[in-house]
Amino acid sequence: MLQFGKKAAKAAPLPAFVADAPEPDQALWRLIEGNSAFVEGRGAPANSRDHLRKLAEAQHPFAIIVGCADSRVSAQLLFNQRLGELFVVRLAGNTVDRVALGSIAYGASVLGCSLIVVLGHAKCGAVTAAVEMVERGANYSGAIAEMVLPIVPAVIAAKTARPRDLVDASVRENVRRVAEGLRRADPAIVQALEEGRLKIVGAHYELTTGEVEFFA
Repeated sequence: MLQFGKKAAKAAPLPAFVADAPEPDQALWRLIEGNSAFVEGRGAPANSRDHLRKLAEAQHPFAIIVGCADSRVSAQLLFNQRLGELFVVRLAGNTVDRVALGSIAYGASVLGCSLIVVLGHAKCGAVTAAVEMVERGANYSGAIAEMVLPIVPAVIAAKTARPRDLVDASVRENVRRVAEGLRRADPAIVQALEEGRLKIVGAHYELTTGEVEFFA
C-alpha cells in the first residue's frame, strides 16, 4: 500500500483537460444536495439514451470519490448522480495504493475534477479487521493482511482518545489520514490544490440512514 510519509517529488504534470467543472465548493454542494435527495427518496436523474451517447464520446466528472469496496456504499446512488458525473476509486477501507493514486491524479489533472472526497462508512469490515488486529492480535494472511495493515495506524491513533466506539472512531481517523496523505502524495494533486482548482474533504456514510457527513 501507498505510504504517505514524504512529500511528492516534482515531476512533469500530465496534460490537463480543463472541463466545465464547477468550483470546488460548488461541487461539494452538488454532492450535499444529491445525498439529501437520496435520503428523502427523490427520484434519481435518468441516464437517457442521449446522455449515454454523449458519455460514449467523452467523460466530464466533477468529483472524485475515494471509497470503500463495500457493496452497500455505491457513490453514484448515495449522491444521486448520473453515470459520468463521479470518478470513483474503490478499495476496501478506502485506502490508496499506488495504482489508485494514479487514477486519482488522472481524475484531478486530466479530467478536471475539482473535488476529492475520501468516503468512509459505518461498520466498515476492513477497519473492523484492523481493530481486531490491534485489540485482540487477530492474524490475517496473504492479500487480506496487506489490505488491513495500512489501516492499523489509524486504529492506534483513534484508540488514544478512548472512544466508546473504536471502529467508528477508526473509520473517521482513517478517512482523515488518507485525505491528508493525498494532499501531498502526487505533483498533479499538489499543483491543483495550490492553484485553488481542487479541494479534498473527508466524509462518513451512515448505513442505516443513508446520510453522508462531510468534514475537513
